Amino acid sequence: MKKIGKMGAALLLTLSMAMLGACGNSNDGNTAAKNGNSATQAPAADNGDKTEGKSITLGFSQVGAESGWRSANTKSIQDSAKEAGYTLKFSDAQQKQENQIKALRSFIQQKVDVISFSPVVESGWDTVLKEAKAAGIPVVLTDRAVDSKDTSLYVTFLGSDFVEEGRKAGQWLTEQYKDAAEDVNIVELQGTTGSAPANDRMSGFAEVIKDNPHLKIIASQTGDFTRAKGKEVMQAFLKANKDIDVLYAHNDDMALGAIQAIEAAGLKPGQDIKIISVDAVKDGMQAASEGKINFIVECNPLLGSQLMQVVKDIVDGKAVEPRIVTEETTFTSEQAKEALPSREY
Repeated sequence: MKKIGKMGAALLLTLSMAMLGACGNSNDGNTAAKNGNSATQAPAADNGDKTEGKSITLGFSQVGAESGWRSANTKSIQDSAKEAGYTLKFSDAQQKQENQIKALRSFIQQKVDVISFSPVVESGWDTVLKEAKAAGIPVVLTDRAVDSKDTSLYVTFLGSDFVEEGRKAGQWLTEQYKDAAEDVNIVELQGTTGSAPANDRMSGFAEVIKDNPHLKIIASQTGDFTRAKGKEVMQAFLKANKDIDVLYAHNDDMALGAIQAIEAAGLKPGQDIKIISVDAVKDGMQAASEGKINFIVECNPLLGSQLMQVVKDIVDGKAVEPRIVTEETTFTSEQAKEALPSREY
């Protein structure tokens, strides 16, 4: 009987150990976190680094190369992906939504681990984003947002607060003309029609200046975020309007093009026409340091390292905030002069 008792105890011990081993491997449910925004709810119980020794492939679709800001943004992403050891599938949409949608579908077919893109415009993404979700590939928006009501179609949006950038521009202008007794005529160079930065920088600016009845936008037109188009539209503004007091440009490149038009008209940028711009790239900061741009709202393009960390966290099944805002500042002409020598982009 003692012999049988020992055999029974040994059998029970073996069965118990087998059951414990099976429980310890029950982490496969975390893979469901790849489905759209559910990645933000990924369980944090497994603290292991799943990316250790794993090759990560990131598909990234860029808007284009329309400005110095965009070029710096592209370089930041490419350099950061290389530093992180990720395989980067990069596509330049040349500012065309159809090219970007084609690129996203190519990434889905290639079964990349994560898709990221800076949308050319805000609307028209639901179909392709649903395709990515159905394929179990998480999506990260960078720099620009989409207007989809279904936020489960992407994990997070990493980038600037464009509305706040517009507000900062408006606040500076309001302060400059707080004692104005006459109308102040403003012309506005908008970014690409339908894009998030154009929509938001316009609305944030308008929201602030409406409280001062003397601040009047007399003309507003897209300059497509390019220097050449900014010059062309500013030339048209100058021909159509005799008295322009202020130019508000949605980016530095358009402001720089406008400066060429202003100087060609025999006027002094920054004096005859005050100029407000957004981005704070090196060329813009140089113009500000020379007094040709009076105020610049910073929009930081160096998002690469933050994006790679977000990609790593998603692959590791860690929680990711649905909105990640970059930290930015503003520059007067004097502040631009001080900051210019150490400017990275």
